[in-house]
Amino acid sequence: MDDTGVAVKIPGTVRRIVSLVPSLTESVAATVPEALVGATDWCSHPADLDVVRVRGTKNPDLDAIRRLRPDVVLANAEENRAPDIEELRRSGVPVWVTKIETVAESFTSLERMFALACRTDPPAWLAEARQAWRAPYEGPRRTAIIPIWRRPWMVVGRDTFTGDVLRRLGVDNLYAGHAERYPKIPLAELAGREPDLVVLPDEPYAFSATDGPESFPGLTCALVSGRLLTWYGPSLVDAPALLRRALG
Repeated sequence: MDDTGVAVKIPGTVRRIVSLVPSLTESVAATVPEALVGATDWCSHPADLDVVRVRGTKNPDLDAIRRLRPDVVLANAEENRAPDIEELRRSGVPVWVTKIETVAESFTSLERMFALACRTDPPAWLAEARQAWRAPYEGPRRTAIIPIWRRPWMVVGRDTFTGDVLRRLGVDNLYAGHAERYPKIPLAELAGREPDLVVLPDEPYAFSATDGPESFPGLTCALVSGRLLTWYGPSLVDAPALLRRALG
């Protein structure tokens, strides 16, 4: 069964994989690159990835995916739409869906995905990632808001991988108790919370030094890599050290 509890019939040998999630694409490319035959237009790592593109995570070209005759399609419960997953399954395409909301879950989910969906041994980088995140944070804690979009402003809310990454680095999300996972919050309210940090990732909205910090005068802003903050894959190995440096 995949992470959502759905039974998925996977062949004993997997030679053709289509990934609909950028972080899973990078994970497969770093582990069994010869098996990766398709990925979304948003799959940017590795930079030299040369596979058939099947449009986006929210609007995949289902006919193009079928033409690739995948042994399995890799998807994610948050990033991909249930109707697309179900249509592929109805047409006989095995779809393995991951569901990851914490760093610990990412290790378990990826290990299962490689063993059960990709029919390969867990990679060495996954063990390195576990080790990189093993030590608990013991320093002073800070509070933060984490915008992910503007016009309208949206922030990270409850039960997210991003929130858990920051929590493990000593940064507590002020909207972790919100009823929504990605609530829309007026800018005046965000600034009024007076967090220790405003964490501005470069994806999904491309916040930068000239686009984002000016909206939070008087507050400390940390520009961080969205890949380090939101992707579960090989980036997990270096993410703790690099994010600590970026968060200051």
